[in-house]
Amino acid sequence: MEVATQMRNDGLEGFAFRCDVTDPRQVRDLALSAREAMGQVDILINNAATATSNRLGRITMAEWEHIMAVNATGTFLSTQAMFDGMVERGWGRVVNVSSLAGLQGDRYIAAYVAAEHAVIGFTKAVAAEAEDTGVTVNAVCPGYVDTPLTDETVARIMHLTGKSWQEALRSVLDKAGQSRLIRAGEVAESILKLCADERGKRNGEVVILDGSDTP
Repeated sequence: MEVATQMRNDGLEGFAFRCDVTDPRQVRDLALSAREAMGQVDILINNAATATSNRLGRITMAEWEHIMAVNATGTFLSTQAMFDGMVERGWGRVVNVSSLAGLQGDRYIAAYVAAEHAVIGFTKAVAAEAEDTGVTVNAVCPGYVDTPLTDETVARIMHLTGKSWQEALRSVLDKAGQSRLIRAGEVAESILKLCADERGKRNGEVVILDGSDTP
């Protein structure tokens, strides 16, 4: 809501709609609202996600199902609601924001890894369906990004180990093989490049952002 308000304050056109991406009815309503407001949807960015940390034996069914519902099912429902319209018009861009964890795996995040791996597999499958339609489907896989979600991870480590913020952050980055946190703007730039691919040459790609280059 705040982003849409800021856009309008800046003289741009912006709309905001509330939606639980795990609820098929709400996703359908979102698709209808978006079409009514804008006429059509050409670009879809699936970025809703959640995560927890638990060793395998302590993961509850509720925890597992919630992460799978938000990260994987939400991506499926939103793409399903928009994809056919893009194909009919002969142009569209879908970018699914996944994670390096979906490619590499790690301790204590089995549910999150499984959900993000599902997003990557889903991306490749739908990209195959989109071949030669004018629609492309790609994924962006960042490591740890400078966001509140990473802050929560660092805070959990501080609580469990007694480490300082910097020590806990360093342990997170070292375990992931990152020299630094990735900026949210870097993720946005990668998404924009995929959406700006007018000829649709990039389809079914997994773009890795691991902080190995200069910020």
